[in-house]
Amino acid sequence: MSPVARGRGGWWSILESYAGAWQRNVEVRYDSVLSNHADFACRTLIASDIAKLRIKLVAKDRNGIWLETTNAAYSPVLRKPNHFQTRIQFMESWVLSKLQRGNAYILKQRDGRGVVVKLFVLDPQLVTPLVSDSGDVFYQLNADNLTGVTESVIVPAREIIHDRFNCFFHPLVGLSPIFAGGLAAMQGLAIQNDSTLFFQNGAQPGGVLTAPGAIGDDTAARLKEHWQANFSGKNAGKVAVLGDGLTYEPMKAKAVDAQLIEQLKWSAEVVCSTYHVPPYKAGVGTMPTNNNVQALNIEYYTQCLQRLIEDIEVCLDEGLGMGESVGTEFDTDNLLRMDSVTQMDVLDKSKGIMAPNEQRLKLGLPPKAGGDSPMLQQQNYSLEALAKRDAQADPFGTAQPSTPAADEPANDNADELQAAKALVEIHKGFSL
Repeated sequence: MSPVARGRGGWWSILESYAGAWQRNVEVRYDSVLSNHADFACRTLIASDIAKLRIKLVAKDRNGIWLETTNAAYSPVLRKPNHFQTRIQFMESWVLSKLQRGNAYILKQRDGRGVVVKLFVLDPQLVTPLVSDSGDVFYQLNADNLTGVTESVIVPAREIIHDRFNCFFHPLVGLSPIFAGGLAAMQGLAIQNDSTLFFQNGAQPGGVLTAPGAIGDDTAARLKEHWQANFSGKNAGKVAVLGDGLTYEPMKAKAVDAQLIEQLKWSAEVVCSTYHVPPYKAGVGTMPTNNNVQALNIEYYTQCLQRLIEDIEVCLDEGLGMGESVGTEFDTDNLLRMDSVTQMDVLDKSKGIMAPNEQRLKLGLPPKAGGDSPMLQQQNYSLEALAKRDAQADPFGTAQPSTPAADEPANDNADELQAAKALVEIHKGFSL
């Protein structure tokens, strides 16, 4: 088996912003990039937002609708992945590994039945994908006592959940967004370091001592040493007395001239763009004027989180061997929560579609008796009843009712006349 090459220059290639950057001392230091405020904010924001979502085990019913369920083979490991991490800590480690290294390797631990009972997020630097001559995939794991790997071992792909993205150079090797935003992060760090040194020097820029005539090297060295020892660092701001026509001229550009704040903001926005995070979410830029909280959250979800969430769901479904009728699903209701006014308006318009108890569940309220069926007002009719009405010859009763003829007035006393005639006949019988 042969290891898979990572990046353009091999498995342990130097992270370069462009070819030849390292030879020109324009390198991107991985640890330094991780300390950039914008990069740190994007990674921790994404990881925490995904980790706080509850993982639901769902099953497909006979109507093809996915409903939450429980299963003895899957529910325990989803609730408690391993012995030293909670569900939130485990998922945060998963997402951070993927964002920082482009790959997340999760080792499965099975019981005697072959059921996965524990999941461990491995250090990406201790894992190497291998490909055999027949094309089968294996993974070489170096020792990591925390995950139970006590020595270097090679395991088949079925024992590893490999979540990866940005696979530019090989389908088994993902790339972190740092590959694209590392240089901007380094620029931001350089600006901050330079500002730190500037203020450590008493906010006094560097400069040049000039003399009206020529001076020797020894004199120049002595003046430089004297100036640095007495008027720089913690001594900055002291009064310097210059003689023999010496003058001091500052050389460093002012922050306004260098557009320091604009450059720092631009570098942070570039970092945010590589993670697809709206800048205002990372504390960069201004908040949008749109006051629709749900619309802003949906934008953030669709352009940044949805792909990562879908990847994890698919990896868990396949990694735990759930099949086609059972799967995992993140509960995104809290992430996409609307403001209270909009939420109540949506629930009010859902009458007839959702049962009252389903509406109460959205608000975290317990069910009430009689609220398990969708309800509508009495004047609303079913489609079947409306179809019967429309099938009539005159469904809306627009035809005029018939009237009796004028020469045959209606006799409203017909019953009384008939009774009178009967009485007359009875009396005739008695007389006879």
